[in-house]
Amino acid sequence: MYLARGSTDDDPYVWLWVLGALALYALISYALQYRARARRGSAHPAHDALHDLKDREDPQPTENRLVSRLIMLCGAGLTGLVAYLTSGAVRVLTVGLTAVVAVTIWAYYDHRTETRASARS
Repeated sequence: MYLARGSTDDDPYVWLWVLGALALYALISYALQYRARARRGSAHPAHDALHDLKDREDPQPTENRLVSRLIMLCGAGLTGLVAYLTSGAVRVLTVGLTAVVAVTIWAYYDHRTETRASARS
């Protein structure tokens, strides 16, 4: 019966942290695209930014994808390490702050490399 219940993690809602990180990544990516569209003088920057995110079909070059995944994994590892080393209310604060910084760096890197790749095309 133990195996049927799943693992006994300290935080049973770890999947909420993962979904929160993905939602934060999407929100930051949208905000960066919106800002870029508004700076370029788009008539409808919100609509255009949403379509830019939806229409990302060109895969990243291999070196950019590797760096992007490395940033993602290092951020996740650092967030996990902070969660392991802290407890209580400090854990929530430090893990949240670490996750926000890591996801922001990840989204910003992807935005900058995608912008450069589209400018070259």
